Amino acid sequence: MLAHGAGAGQDHPWMVTMRDGLAAAGLTVLTFDYPYMAAGRKAPDRAARLLDAHAAAVARLRGECDDIVLAGKSMGARMGSHLVGDRGEPVAGLVHYGYPLVAIGRTEARGVDQLARIAAPQLFFVGTRDRLCPVDLVRSVVGDLAGAELIVIEDADHSFNVPKQSGTTTAEVLARLATATAAWTDRTRGISTVA
Repeated sequence: MLAHGAGAGQDHPWMVTMRDGLAAAGLTVLTFDYPYMAAGRKAPDRAARLLDAHAAAVARLRGECDDIVLAGKSMGARMGSHLVGDRGEPVAGLVHYGYPLVAIGRTEARGVDQLARIAAPQLFFVGTRDRLCPVDLVRSVVGDLAGAELIVIEDADHSFNVPKQSGTTTAEVLARLATATAAWTDRTRGISTVA
């Protein structure tokens, strides 16, 4: 399950590239739009409505897959973590692409108690130029979580865009994220905690 971020839906180029990269790596992938995005609104719905939509998408995917991994970009990652940590959705793992530890316009970190209530393995990707997910902050969060891993992408921002002088392209970075995600799901398959 690949959930989109707050500002762009499932048809955004980032989502399409990641979906296609994960599928090319051998994973079955389902994307969806949260209700506000499907209705053409810019402001996200309240968390409860987002979570209901996320849960409905997971239920649909359960009809096709035995093991569900919740992956999400920014807000989609946060909603996935609440679905599992607060609502008890059983999954084989979670993948967070730029988990938004700091809200836009804020300096203090959000509460992340739900992450500690997740028994399934978790994988976090963060760019060194991501202002919503500062590397030092995410390191401390991940360090306190059992079964969590962190992959830091040098020079990447919140959408994993990299400057030209980095020597790589955003497309190459996203391909790397997809490959690393598929490898991680293979490694963790034997230690998942699906109920």
